[in-house]
Amino acid sequence: MSDLDTSLNWLDALKWDESGLITTIAQDATSGRVVMCAWMNRDALRETVASGNAVYWSRSRGRLWRKGEESGHFQKVLSIRADCDGDVLLLSIEQVGGIACHTGRESCFFLELQGERWVPADPVLKNPKEIYSRGV
Repeated sequence: MSDLDTSLNWLDALKWDESGLITTIAQDATSGRVVMCAWMNRDALRETVASGNAVYWSRSRGRLWRKGEESGHFQKVLSIRADCDGDVLLLSIEQVGGIACHTGRESCFFLELQGERWVPADPVLKNPKEIYSRGV
C-alpha cells in the first residue's frame, strides 16, 4: 500500500522537505533516459501543471527557474508521477533541442565512474558559450 494519502489535496498529499521542496527527476519520454534531477516547490509544481512546461526551484538563484528561459531548451511535460512515499516526482518530458544540461550535453548524468575517476562519457552537443549569452 502506498504511503501517499490520495484523499488529500494533490499538493498536500506530497511530502515536502523542511525547505518546502521535493526532489524532481526529468526523464525523456522517448528514450527513457534520465536527463536531470532538480527541486520543485509548490509554486513551481503549480506553474508546471498550468503551463505544461517544467518549472523548478533554483536553490542557487533563490527563485523559480523556468527550464529553458535562458537556453531555449524547454521541457514539455507529458506526465507527472509521484513515488509511493510522495517525496519524489518523476516528469516524463520532451526535451526541446535535445540538450538538458548547462554543459551542452543531452543529460546532466554524463559522468561515469571508471576505476576511481569520474570521466565524461557523453559528448558536448553545443558549446555552452553559444547557448548562454553571458556564459557559464
